[in-house]
Amino acid sequence: MTTEPAIKERSELVVQEAKPKLKEPSKYRVIMHNDDFTPMEFVVAVLEMFFSMERALATKVMYEIHMAGKAICGVYSKDVAETKADQVMEYARRHDHPLLCSIEVI
Repeated sequence: MTTEPAIKERSELVVQEAKPKLKEPSKYRVIMHNDDFTPMEFVVAVLEMFFSMERALATKVMYEIHMAGKAICGVYSKDVAETKADQVMEYARRHDHPLLCSIEVI
């Protein structure tokens, strides 16, 4: 027998919390599509109103929509992109225009 006092070992378990891996949220393009009925001036006004474009840029984007059949109006988070597309189409419907906006993930 040993004469040393009995020592109880105490083990402390250290738990280190894992840092969550943060991922940048996906971005979405709002795309405006050409149609044969919506006036060009109306498209320019919509681009100014809903996408905060200056008239020169809005006119340039409107011509791209007209010539290429569609153009990107802006890049946003999913919720914002959906809201903008819905707002544009609702505004166009109230003014009897069939203007179409869609969104696509980048």
